[in-house]
Amino acid sequence: MTSSITRAVLLPALLALVACTHVPAPDPEHAAERGRPPNIVIVFTDDQGYADLHNFGGDHLRTPRLDRMAAEGVRLTSFYVAQPVCSASRAALLTGSYPNRVGVSGAFMPHSGKGLNLSETTLADLLRQAGYATGHFGKWHLGDAPEFRPNRQGFDTFYGILHSNDMWPHHPQQGTLFDFDELQLFDNEQVARVLDDQSDLTRELTERSVAFIEQHRARPFFLYLAHPQPHVPLHASEAFQGASGRGLYADVIGELDWSVGEILDALRRNDLDRDTLVVFTSDNGPWLAYGNHAGSTGPFDEGKGTTREGGVRVPFIARWPGHLPAGATIDTPMMSIDLLPTIARLAGVSLPPLPIDGRDAWPVLSAQTDRPVQPAYFFYYGDNELQGVRYGKWKLYFPHRFQSLNGRPGGQGGVPVAYGARVVESIELYDVERDPGERVDLAARHPEVVAEIQRHAAGVRKELGDSLTGMEGSGRRPIGTRDAPAFPLQSQREQLDM
Repeated sequence: MTSSITRAVLLPALLALVACTHVPAPDPEHAAERGRPPNIVIVFTDDQGYADLHNFGGDHLRTPRLDRMAAEGVRLTSFYVAQPVCSASRAALLTGSYPNRVGVSGAFMPHSGKGLNLSETTLADLLRQAGYATGHFGKWHLGDAPEFRPNRQGFDTFYGILHSNDMWPHHPQQGTLFDFDELQLFDNEQVARVLDDQSDLTRELTERSVAFIEQHRARPFFLYLAHPQPHVPLHASEAFQGASGRGLYADVIGELDWSVGEILDALRRNDLDRDTLVVFTSDNGPWLAYGNHAGSTGPFDEGKGTTREGGVRVPFIARWPGHLPAGATIDTPMMSIDLLPTIARLAGVSLPPLPIDGRDAWPVLSAQTDRPVQPAYFFYYGDNELQGVRYGKWKLYFPHRFQSLNGRPGGQGGVPVAYGARVVESIELYDVERDPGERVDLAARHPEVVAEIQRHAAGVRKELGDSLTGMEGSGRRPIGTRDAPAFPLQSQREQLDM
């Protein structure tokens, strides 16, 4: 390994260490000293691009509560999701594993008979076993059959939808490409009502989340608020429709910002502010085919459905007064798989019995070091294709095909345009610190970097496989399945990146 690689991957940030020595590093004993472990709140939006917050470059957007949350906490500017699509991304967040390890890929269709295997241990399972109240409000998308629903996967309380909000009869391609059933809103395991209008859903999920906080303020809780927005179809409540003056997408972002503010206000009102870690992030980049109903990746290439930076690098803010430094910006790479082991450490609970891929990233999150907790992060997509690797400042891509608009504009008014394709013909290497748009391929200039990344890739292929090289992988576990009727046009749908 060359000295430049060593500096990028291993050199500690001495200035960050000096600046943040007052920040304690929580552990199980720390939780016991306080009498209870910290509450955990994760707000997980859907298809929100990296630049869809004012403080991440969205100058046209107003997100004052999220701006304030960042000023009172930390901003991670190189935070990644494990895959750029709904079900796979959620599986990674809740299991601490690469989605292909736990058998999840793509986005589950209604009635597919697929779900997160019940042998997996979710973050909710871990925390509930430790005495936490666990509540999930919003979008699930890890199996709609009864045995795979949130109440069977560690959540005491569930209020929301079981799959994407566009999987309903009002889809613009209903009757041509799709034949969706009605969209049902669930209250635990019972259908609360059919959603013909989603305008009040963000507000309702927020109110339910606030009520959950107030109900459980006397005990530790885990609140997972997975907003269906800003995934199409876009919907905002009456108070936010037209409020931004910049179109419906900006209205939706404004209401999501309000939602985070309501959560933070509820914590303060119940004297839980300093006892609660709050995380805000997104499941993947924007769905660019929808044009003015999609968000922005800022300086990054491509979007949802690709392992390019715009598909997998998302905004991330964490706030925990007294434990995280206020106003810090951290550019050290971290991935959603690292959240489960980090939270397990803070809560003083053991990791799942089955192997996971995430690592405790508290030293990075708390700005005690800029040394990554993992030597590399791996980006799988499609049929278990290892397409890319982030290693220090470098991002390498192996030959593969991926969807692209190839410079064409997206659709208007909630109607998508068709994707074309781009092909990576040979290994590409980018310095994503200096070249975030991935425009200058440096593979020929840095063969030593390519060789080092290939060594890391060879190791993960043995464990997780790689269909691009014909490897099965010894560490992959099966998805949950059940006998179910075939869904109309299902095979075509699974080729789209919903």
